[in-house]
Amino acid sequence: MSGPQVVLVGPMGVGKSTVGALLAERLGCAYRDTDDDIVTAQGRTIAEIFVDEGEARFRELEKASVAAALAGHEGVLSLGGGAILDADTRALLAGHTVVYLSMDVDEAAKRTGLNVARPLLAVNPRKQWRELMEARRHLYTEAARVVVATDGRTPEEVTEAVLDALELKQA
Repeated sequence: MSGPQVVLVGPMGVGKSTVGALLAERLGCAYRDTDDDIVTAQGRTIAEIFVDEGEARFRELEKASVAAALAGHEGVLSLGGGAILDADTRALLAGHTVVYLSMDVDEAAKRTGLNVARPLLAVNPRKQWRELMEARRHLYTEAARVVVATDGRTPEEVTEAVLDALELKQA
């Protein structure tokens, strides 16, 4: 099968970018983040895209970015937290090795500060994070081959847990 060796999904702040880079290093392959692809292509931050054009436009850009990365990247791939909301994206993920990195709201608060730099969490961040997770958790779980909890673990420990769960060996 062509495409990424591993695709990481999960909520914002769970550590997909950090763990993805470590995983790629351990597997001896390239790392790619679809959020970074969007920022590079658009020449502005995700928050700016949300403010200037709205969430619907961002989701269009995200869907195209994910499809391109799934087709053209063979290393480790991290998707933005909301990428799994799109049914077509979930269908594309079906043939890939997807890992859901999970965490609870207390861990999210510690890691992200649940601050306004996250456009979907601008008002009452804890409540909104819980609501986002209620809407998304089952989608992450459905898309994933394995779930790896990140709570109380270092990025290195999470990386090791992903390798173990997928029975992958480092390069």
